Amino acid sequence: MPETDADPIVAIATAPGRGAVGIVRVSGRGALALAPAICARPLAPRVARFGAFRDADGSTIDQGLAIAFPAPHSYTGEDVLELQAHGGPVVLQLLLARCLRAAAEVVDGTPRLPGLRLARPGEFTERAFLNGKLDLAQAEAVMDLIDAGTEAAARSASRALEGALSQHVHQLADQLTELRALVEATLDFPEEELDAADISAAQERLAAIAHTLAEVQRRTRTGALLQGGLKVVIAGAPNAGKSSLLNALAGAELAIVTPIAGTTRDAVQQSIQIEGVPLHVLDTAGLRDAGADEVERIGIERAWQHIAQADAVLLVHDLTRPAEGTQLAQRIAQHAGARVPIVHIANKRDAAPGAPLPAPDAIAISALHGEGLDALRARLLQLAGWSAGGGDTFTARQRHVQALSECAAHLDAAQQQLAAPELLAEELRLAHRALASITGEVDADALLGEIFARFCIGK
Repeated sequence: MPETDADPIVAIATAPGRGAVGIVRVSGRGALALAPAICARPLAPRVARFGAFRDADGSTIDQGLAIAFPAPHSYTGEDVLELQAHGGPVVLQLLLARCLRAAAEVVDGTPRLPGLRLARPGEFTERAFLNGKLDLAQAEAVMDLIDAGTEAAARSASRALEGALSQHVHQLADQLTELRALVEATLDFPEEELDAADISAAQERLAAIAHTLAEVQRRTRTGALLQGGLKVVIAGAPNAGKSSLLNALAGAELAIVTPIAGTTRDAVQQSIQIEGVPLHVLDTAGLRDAGADEVERIGIERAWQHIAQADAVLLVHDLTRPAEGTQLAQRIAQHAGARVPIVHIANKRDAAPGAPLPAPDAIAISALHGEGLDALRARLLQLAGWSAGGGDTFTARQRHVQALSECAAHLDAAQQQLAAPELLAEELRLAHRALASITGEVDADALLGEIFARFCIGK
């Protein structure tokens, strides 16, 4: 019998391995019918009851807590039975098998819970989304919260799960719905004779939406960086102190440091945390055009590739050889593009205390002695969008960033189509669809409701 989304499902809901408590969860219409068979009695809604979990012959599998969550007041929005037992793998497998056998037992001529099957990965959260308990962005935040490796990531994922990103998207969608209703009404209901002021206000409304969208984009890019980590590439001329800087930031001797130019041949990566924010730091081969052998030339080519893919570049200047860094700065800026911030690092301050800084905002350090590293860490946190206490950041995914970029592109196109209502309406529709892809919502009903309210259709 093929699997369907309507089948009741069961799974072990806790991580593999041994633990104090393990949970078996059943979800689907009629899931609570298993309670009398396994717990020897029915359960009151949302009341934890302690007792024995019984096998088919009446013997005890384990003792623990059973909780019944009748629909729709459950995680999935369906009937949910949760069995909390001791967290041994064998015990949980026995309890899982008992659920499947009990479901197949015939009572009054029919199986107790027909169709019960093992859940697919993520299916409980998928059902929560399909039943309106979570939107798509919140459902993704569940996995971000589980996967969080730092306190900052966990708090940001929790805010996303509470709906921080979704609220911004809904606000934008509401503004677009109102504007679309106005524009499409001019196409479908010309006899309503909309005020000229309403039409002229479309441009102003569009500009306001674009302004709000830009702020949401900024925060979402920050959220994506907090979720995936900031890729920081250390670049500079040979022997500028790049490897020493990586070692200083990591607090360990990860990269070989020698006075010989070209010691670093390939990128050395280390993931570190600063105030709980993940940073993926890459030490790259020294950038030079002459004097490199074949192996070093490959390393230099890869260094340029990493620079083009970076979220930030630390350009290390050797204050004892200032001309080298100055020559590289423009090339790196051209290669990285305007989107990649370049942080100028004035290294070897201890060897050249009076040397001028290579840029007004350059950070003077001594990678050898650790001087100036606190200022550098603060700058990196600033680039990641971090604020003390976590602020109101929320995790986001690259698809959210892309969807908002798509929305922004359609809004830009809409600005060019103000004199053509048909084309303007289409660009607004596409912008709205891009937003809806973030939360998984469809906007047609909301739009229709807005039109009904404004023009009394059917009067």
